[in-house]
Amino acid sequence: MKKYILFFVLAFASVVVKAQSGFNYYEFGVGTGASYGKAEADLKKQDYHPAFNLNFVYNYSPYLPITAELQKGTFSGGGATRAEDFSGRYFTNSYVSFNLHADLQAGEIMDYADSWFLDRVKNFYVGTGIGFIYNNMTRIERFNRFPENGPVFPDPNSGEGFQGVNKGFNLILPLRFGYEFKIFDDYDQPRYGIDIGIQHYYDIGEGIDGYNDNPNKFKNNALDQYTFITVGFKYNFGNTTSYNKLIRKFQY
Repeated sequence: MKKYILFFVLAFASVVVKAQSGFNYYEFGVGTGASYGKAEADLKKQDYHPAFNLNFVYNYSPYLPITAELQKGTFSGGGATRAEDFSGRYFTNSYVSFNLHADLQAGEIMDYADSWFLDRVKNFYVGTGIGFIYNNMTRIERFNRFPENGPVFPDPNSGEGFQGVNKGFNLILPLRFGYEFKIFDDYDQPRYGIDIGIQHYYDIGEGIDGYNDNPNKFKNNALDQYTFITVGFKYNFGNTTSYNKLIRKFQY
């Protein structure tokens, strides 16, 4: 009789554990990513470059990660011809940025329990945050090369030329859109994440290209911006936390 009782107790415990499977997630994550994009600044031509990032993630929920991101990359644009810039300007910016952002995935705000389609849609996200960028101009032309545009500024000590700074910090505001593919471990918890997204950043301070000229005299009518397509990888770890909805579905 004791053997039968033990059998039923173990069977019941197995059912209870299985019922909880798919509800849990890890509290933290670390990750890295690669991006490809360009600045949208004051010069006519902008160049595409790669960028790379490192991330530390606090998973407020499986569908609301809050991330601290450190990024390193390059912006450049312009050139010595009129096709590349109206005045022959050019720049190269070797930058470092840091931002905090939160990405709200659809699964946080919708009921996907009984829908095959919504269960796939639940990992789409939108996000935003705040941060700063350190701009470092390693190459820049501040003087007009073409006399037909007006006075040529040949003397760097003349006090004339296109205004701006070669180094400095600016505030950045990111807008983020994308999708996270969740990969589950043997405990049916999302252990890994693969992120494919688009990020658009606004630079509050006109520092991306090193130029900050009077908009009444020069074409400078919008904030400097930049856009990336990004692929990222995340490894989740730490405390196991329960969620109020099934994260991984097994049958449909």
